[in-house]
Amino acid sequence: MFESLTDKLNSVFKKVTGRGKLTEANIQEALKEVRLALLEADVNYKVVKKFVESVRQRAVGQEVMESLTPGQQLIKIVHQELISLMGGEVSGLDLGGKPPHVIMLVGLQGSGKTTTAAKLARLLRKKGRHPYLVPADIYRPAAIDQLQKLGAQTGIPVFEPLKGMRPEAICLEAKAEAGRRACDVVILDTAGRLHIDEDLMAELERIKEQVAPKEILLVADAMTGQDAVNVAKSFDQLLDLSGVILTKMEGDARGGAALSIMSVVGKPIKFIGVGEQLDALEPFYPDRMASRILGMGDVLTLIEKAQEEFDQKEALKLQKKLQKSQFDFEDFLTQLQQVKKLGSLEQILSMIPGMGQFKKLKQFKPDERELIKVEAIINSMTREERRNYKIINGSRRRRIAKGSGTTVQDVNRLIKNFVQTKKMMERVTKKGLGGMPPFPV
Repeated sequence: MFESLTDKLNSVFKKVTGRGKLTEANIQEALKEVRLALLEADVNYKVVKKFVESVRQRAVGQEVMESLTPGQQLIKIVHQELISLMGGEVSGLDLGGKPPHVIMLVGLQGSGKTTTAAKLARLLRKKGRHPYLVPADIYRPAAIDQLQKLGAQTGIPVFEPLKGMRPEAICLEAKAEAGRRACDVVILDTAGRLHIDEDLMAELERIKEQVAPKEILLVADAMTGQDAVNVAKSFDQLLDLSGVILTKMEGDARGGAALSIMSVVGKPIKFIGVGEQLDALEPFYPDRMASRILGMGDVLTLIEKAQEEFDQKEALKLQKKLQKSQFDFEDFLTQLQQVKKLGSLEQILSMIPGMGQFKKLKQFKPDERELIKVEAIINSMTREERRNYKIINGSRRRRIAKGSGTTVQDVNRLIKNFVQTKKMMERVTKKGLGGMPPFPV
């Protein structure tokens, strides 16, 4: 997401940064290109007009004209205005007061409400909450079964409605049941439609009136661009939304919804879905998103992901093994599996500062299938072979290749790469940089 916008903005700023001093004329020229880039990213035209004018007023003044690095100063202004455009600061959930607190998810069919309900429940449980999932969509075939399966996957309880219960009754009874179970957060997965209609909105209004949710969050598909903004406006007019969750942010969406919703609807984006996995839901940080858009990376999110997934005791244990030259294929496999938990390698690369300056990040994208192949090869080794790669002779290599569905050449390549990685990591660790768990890439 934002790849095209990032490329175009970086191209504009590259031209500007190369100039010693900025004049009002070349600022206008740069902002014309910024305006075009935002419009092509499907940002609301009124939002674009206001944004460009704000940047122009700040850029034409003394703040830039007297700067020693006017190009960088212009980038800084655009960065600050992007943050402001997306809400300024992170907006959390309002879960104060007496539990259980009800979070009502609304949206059109196909936006990902059911999966998002499970993702949100999982995220809240990691924060120490006790969520309770409620299937209130009685119209979509298998919607209830889907939420129950997701609940079973995550180990989160799901309310079981009786046959013939109306959505309002389901939500009301589920809230009472959550109290009896000592669950402090109730997440309602309400019905959607292919388009907004009176029946749908009337039902949602009745649920809101009877259950009194603390949060009403619109789940919107980021891939739909300005349609997502229009849907948000319609839902907000009738239900008074407290925020938005944008799904499918990892896809090919141009970014218009993320950049427009706060200005047009006046409601913050609270979470973004960044993948299909149940752990692929993140709080929305305007400052971090602005940095990603400008190709500055997002180190804070990467560090937070690493802190969640990497065990500090295991990291210290691994460091000692490296210092003693005892790093083996079992350690390599463990590190590989931990890195995979951080997300796709393309996502990881996009968070590293400097990667945004490359014209196309895809040319640096590692083939995820190669990682699967590596894992299969290591799993086909015996414990003895994983602990001492030197005993893997020709016949063992043929057996490993056959067991993993790969070739002997693949096995040879992995062992060669492993030896090189092992030497590199041991060298780095002995220099005192081994505090962070090494990445097996």
